[in-house]
Amino acid sequence: MSDDTPPVWRPETLAVRAGYDPASAANAAKPPIYMTSTFAYASARQAKDIHEAYFEGTGPEVGRPGHIYARLSHPGLDMVEARLAALDGAEAAAVFNSGMATHSAIALAHLRPGDSVVFSRPIYGGTNGLYTGLMPAFDVSHAEFTDGCDRASIEAAVEEALSHGPLKLIVIETPANPTAAIVDIALVVDIADAVGARTGLRPLVVVDNTLLGPLMQRPIALGVDLCMTSLTKYCGGHSDLLAGGVSGSAALIAPLRLLRTTLGSHLDPYTSWLLLRSMETVHVRVERAMDNARRIAEMLRDHPKVASILYLGFLPEGSAARAVYDRQCKAAGSTFSFAVVGGEAEAFRFLDRLTLLRFAVSLGGSETLITHPATTTHYALTPEERAAGGITDATLRLSVGIEHVEDLLADLSQALDAI
Repeated sequence: MSDDTPPVWRPETLAVRAGYDPASAANAAKPPIYMTSTFAYASARQAKDIHEAYFEGTGPEVGRPGHIYARLSHPGLDMVEARLAALDGAEAAAVFNSGMATHSAIALAHLRPGDSVVFSRPIYGGTNGLYTGLMPAFDVSHAEFTDGCDRASIEAAVEEALSHGPLKLIVIETPANPTAAIVDIALVVDIADAVGARTGLRPLVVVDNTLLGPLMQRPIALGVDLCMTSLTKYCGGHSDLLAGGVSGSAALIAPLRLLRTTLGSHLDPYTSWLLLRSMETVHVRVERAMDNARRIAEMLRDHPKVASILYLGFLPEGSAARAVYDRQCKAAGSTFSFAVVGGEAEAFRFLDRLTLLRFAVSLGGSETLITHPATTTHYALTPEERAAGGITDATLRLSVGIEHVEDLLADLSQALDAI
């Protein structure tokens, strides 16, 4: 390797090093916090050039670290975006102040009245609301599929969407929240390519990679156009910040950054710094949480008070879902769902008996969180929508943290005894 060839670092190293050069900040070993709302120009000419670079993508300031106003971008945001793009294996990334701000920007950037979108089910409740509640008010139609490993099921949803208008987006969440349902990413990309060849307009494939990303699944390498991640979850990892990001080609990311300027949904300097710090340990936290999750899933699978469990590591050999999992996922993750014997009353009795596990929404934090999707994260869905996604009144979603696994097992066991 020549002296000017950049090293090829693994994701664990990129999570610590990508996006920050100490030489840019008085050789500080860690990134500083740039707590400023506006930036001074060196000259009137430079001011014009910086604006040209930002809004037109041309001129002498392209590629240089010139800034205008923190709502447009700031050094901390630059660093987060560079690190996320490196982890996802993408050209560029845009980071927002929440996962839903990211999803909303993608929708608003690419959908116009008369268009249609296809999405997989189950899907996060907020995303469901975006495409079934907000976007129809702008005359955007939707179709959905529930079997993400079956070509016929996906193609049927695509044909339904095309009957309503041009298909602009195929949005998939895999593994899905809360049941960890798998969608075959390569299959969806192939179907999108076929739509483009047939109609002359290829829909963009958007993958919500929150449950496994960015270390355990690499959608960009599988041909997707945009890889979205709720950075609140594993990358933030401490349940103390909100952020979302999307990575992809520079051509697709640039308009999302411009739209963010209009929406005012940028990530602020302090949260950018906090996220950079948290990303450094994401691989350590994820590995510990996955080890804990495996032990807990094995206990729940064999417990008489547990009716069923949906954990990626237990996908049946020979099944279509297992084949897709083996091909596109590096590990099973640490968020999964299970159902207790009974229904809502039994689930509530179990939840109210827990002492160590925290009953709260969200996932991916250092602490173990558990929730009842039907009455919390997916409350706004209709009963039919929940049923289509495999969510019942007995379903519980578990996000396993990094506590000692024996303490977690003991708490779960004593709470199950209360059913």
